[in-house]
Amino acid sequence: MTILTLDSIAARLRYHRPAFPHVSQSTRQAAVATILRETEEGVTEALFILRAAHEGDPWSGHMAFPGGHKDPGDSNLQATAERETLEEIGIDLCRSARLLGSIEPVRANPRGRNIDMLVAPYVYALEEPVTFSPNHEVAEILWGSLNDMHSGHALTQRDFHVAGQWQPYEGYGVGEQMVWGLTYRMLIHLFDVLHPGWQDR
Repeated sequence: MTILTLDSIAARLRYHRPAFPHVSQSTRQAAVATILRETEEGVTEALFILRAAHEGDPWSGHMAFPGGHKDPGDSNLQATAERETLEEIGIDLCRSARLLGSIEPVRANPRGRNIDMLVAPYVYALEEPVTFSPNHEVAEILWGSLNDMHSGHALTQRDFHVAGQWQPYEGYGVGEQMVWGLTYRMLIHLFDVLHPGWQDR
């Protein structure tokens, strides 16, 4: 089994150049920060937020990476990920982390909204202890083992109410929560970059 360490992840992402899909004038762009750390026991973990329940938010109550829509004042999507992380959980990535790289943007389909949206994930490694200061958008901050996800040990399935009916979805268990949908797809893309062919084991 391949063990994902911060060093191996950094080495793989250093030379990865993600392909960016076509963006039209109507495409909404967003970015998220996939924040990693290595515990004293050598376990590589990823940070997730449990989004607070808000009326009209298609991802209300979901597990997610910190992030959001690109603002006109953002110089690029990396700046979007860093600004949104500071706003949502109070972490200044420019000071407390280093950028390891980015992966392919994921096309998002918010339920009940006819919009075209691309979400670009940027991967960071924390380099110092941090104190979280979550805003009203964040109900909880959780850490999940990246190796348990990559190995399939954290793979699980639950029913979610989508499009007016309950449907089973696959995802990764983190504590009592489950990472599914858009963020789950981002993790699959990340693992494809870090270990091509990993799903064919």
